[in-house]
Amino acid sequence: MEFKEKQFDGPYEVSEVEIHKEGQIFRGILYFPPKNYKKPYPIIIWIHGFPQLFTLNDIVKSYSYLLDLGYSLLVFNFRGYRFSEGKISISSQVKDGMKVMKFVEKMAENQIFDSKTVNIIAHDFGAYIALLLCSKINIINKLVLLSPILDLKRHVYDKEFPKILEYINRFLPSNIKGIDDVNNFIQMTKKELSKKAFQIDKAIRKLKIKKLKIIIGEMDKVTPISEINDFFQNANNFPEISIIKHMDYDCIEDEDIDKLNEEIKKYFNS
Repeated sequence: MEFKEKQFDGPYEVSEVEIHKEGQIFRGILYFPPKNYKKPYPIIIWIHGFPQLFTLNDIVKSYSYLLDLGYSLLVFNFRGYRFSEGKISISSQVKDGMKVMKFVEKMAENQIFDSKTVNIIAHDFGAYIALLLCSKINIINKLVLLSPILDLKRHVYDKEFPKILEYINRFLPSNIKGIDDVNNFIQMTKKELSKKAFQIDKAIRKLKIKKLKIIIGEMDKVTPISEINDFFQNANNFPEISIIKHMDYDCIEDEDIDKLNEEIKKYFNS
């Protein structure tokens, strides 16, 4: 499998990717490392959070140092987000993730990706989806969770959650499709969370990954460090946890960003 018309962003070959699922399209971009690296490439799949504030290009730009380490980087708008079709749900995002894995496997069969070094970095709600995926598939080598949301049920049942959705609808109207009817979306999500297939405590008991790392801020109140320890107490793969001092949930200070990137770089360079 080769892309006929090659395009470049600086030293990196780049291609748009479209994946069709249930009559809908979700879109992504695929970056390859510089030419001095040879196929098959190790690959990192980025699974974004909620409500995906940054564009795909912004995400790639922030993590371009991984390209310089020889990794390909694959980033998607899952269905319901930004320029992809459909509506957001836990179900659709898991299905989309599975479809991405099929795409990666096909590329590996054609010697573009190295099937032994398929990895995931997941942020925020994306971490929840990544853990569900990694309980179902066995091709992931390393999984990194950044400021993960683990107790999704707690957040969905919180009385402040409708206000968060209303804020997104008002100020980020193009970011997420399917949350315009706030009450309907919350009820749908609660129904999804009642199914065993979408319950994180079940998923972490049967993870099929080789290595797991969590990077979190010391001051994180969305997912406190104690919550991580509680959640993974019965997991079949306890994570390596890196705590960034003085950092809150949102990594916005330059010093915190540098520390986070150093943790990621060290992990994928080992």
